Amino acid sequence: MIDLPYSLLIEATEEPDYFGFYSPDLEGFTGVGHSVEDCLYKAKWGMKEHVELLKEQGLPIPPRNPDPKITIQNERKVA
Repeated sequence: MIDLPYSLLIEATEEPDYFGFYSPDLEGFTGVGHSVEDCLYKAKWGMKEHVELLKEQGLPIPPRNPDPKITIQNERKVA
């Protein structure tokens, strides 16, 4: 079972131990990790912290995604 409140996209880079991640459901939430597992761990706690910061600042909080998805792909090259 996916234990995240929002979907997560993890992107592999050319470096074998460097991954970027972000949530398409939670604007402004991004991070980096050294493995897919590291990204999942950081995302779980980072999403919670991000939502708490939004609350503190009086900003809108997106509703939890009832069917979050985790996507792992190669990073997209910017032209």
